[in-house]
Amino acid sequence: MNREEALRLVKEQITEHRYIHTLGVVDTALQLAKRFGGDTQKAELAAIFHDYAKFRPKEEMKEIIISQNMREDLLVYNPELWHAPVGAFLVEKEAGITDREVLDAINYHTSGRVNMTLLEKIIFVADYIEPGRSFPGVEEVRKTAESDLDGALIQSLRNTISFLLLRNQAVYPDTFHTYNHLILNAKEKI
Repeated sequence: MNREEALRLVKEQITEHRYIHTLGVVDTALQLAKRFGGDTQKAELAAIFHDYAKFRPKEEMKEIIISQNMREDLLVYNPELWHAPVGAFLVEKEAGITDREVLDAINYHTSGRVNMTLLEKIIFVADYIEPGRSFPGVEEVRKTAESDLDGALIQSLRNTISFLLLRNQAVYPDTFHTYNHLILNAKEKI
């Protein structure tokens, strides 16, 4: 699927504001893929489709999580997480994308997971640092992403976990596990 066709499909599913965000994620993902030796075509495709299900009704997403035997613990946590795994499912079903690496990058762009692939890291970080984002800590992550993708991922996860903790919100277990895995691996390298 070419870029224009993919963008057209996505634009039909999201708001104009989210479309501008998506374009920022695409540009950032391409930069990160080039910088860290990732597959630029897969990075572009995953970035284009990463928020495909963002504006689907919560009830529809809940039904898909249940009917597709996705992890039911998703239903206990913030529904903001749902659009990622549901999006991966719908991108395959509705857009015909079958590349497992691309679908996994979409699936894990909100929660992360242990042993993330390079593409998954690129999409996660690109979504976090795209130029339209403005919140405390994002500039630090952008700076780190210039030379250290894992470091940027650790910072973004730490910031997200801290944000949720300060608001007395639950943190999805995969997010904690991803952070811990990266921290433990970073210590082993020292």
